Amino acid sequence: MIDRSHLETIVREAGRIAHSRWPGAGHALKSWDKTPGSPVSEADLEVDRFLKRELGRLLPSAAWLSEETADDKARTQSGLIWLVDPIDGTRDFVRGRAGWAVSVALVSAGRPLFGMLAAPARGEEWIAVAGQGATRNGTPIRASQRTEFSGARVPTYALPTEDSDLVVVDQPNSIALRIAMVAADEADLVATLRWGYEWDIAAATLIAREAGAEVTDAFGGPLAYNKHDPRDFGVLVCSPAIHAAAVERLAERAKALR
Repeated sequence: MIDRSHLETIVREAGRIAHSRWPGAGHALKSWDKTPGSPVSEADLEVDRFLKRELGRLLPSAAWLSEETADDKARTQSGLIWLVDPIDGTRDFVRGRAGWAVSVALVSAGRPLFGMLAAPARGEEWIAVAGQGATRNGTPIRASQRTEFSGARVPTYALPTEDSDLVVVDQPNSIALRIAMVAADEADLVATLRWGYEWDIAAATLIAREAGAEVTDAFGGPLAYNKHDPRDFGVLVCSPAIHAAAVERLAERAKALR
C-alpha cells in the first residue's frame, strides 16, 4: 500500500523547488525552446529529476512517463506508472505568471488512481484519489453542474465567432489548472482540439472526475493512459449536463483537425 502522506509531501516539495526558481518570485531562470514555441527551463529539468528519484523510491514497481524524460516504451508492460509534468504551464512559469502547476498522477491498468497538482504561485494544492472525491487546499470541491450550454464559462483568451454564446473567464497557461477550474466550479467547459499528451491531463482529469465533471476526449470517447502512443486527440471536461451539446458543437471542427 502506498504511503499517501509521503506521496503528497514529495509533490509538495516539487512545487517548492519549482517556486524557488520562479521568476515571479524574483529568481533568475535559464530557459530555452525545445522546439519553436515550446519552452523549457532549468526548473523543469530539476523538478523532473527530483520527482523521478523520489517517486521511484516510493514505488519502485511503477514505470515512468514524463514530459522531460525520454519515453521508454517498456513502460507499457507495467500495470503501474507515474505520469508527470514537472511544470505544466511552462510559458507562464518563465514569464513570471502564476498559471503553472506541478502535475503528478499514479495510473493503474490505464486509469488514474491518484492525482495531485501543486500550484504554489497560486496558493493551491489539488488532490484526488479514485473513489474518494477531490479537494483543493483540503476542502472538498464539486464540479460545475451547469445545465445550459449557452453561457458556459470557458477559460480562454478569446472565443471564435461560432462560440460567441459562451463566456470567457481567466485562462492559466496550464491545461491542468484549466481542467481543475471546472472541478472547482470556476468554469463550466474546457475543450482542446489538438493532439495532447497523457502527462498534461492525467492528474487533472481525475480531480475533475472525482469532483463530478464529465471527462472525455474531443469526440466524447473515453480517455486511456499508458498507451504506446501517449497522446489523445483533444480533451473535453465539463458539467455532465452540457457534455452532449459540447460534443455536438465541436464535432465538425474535431473531424477537420484530427
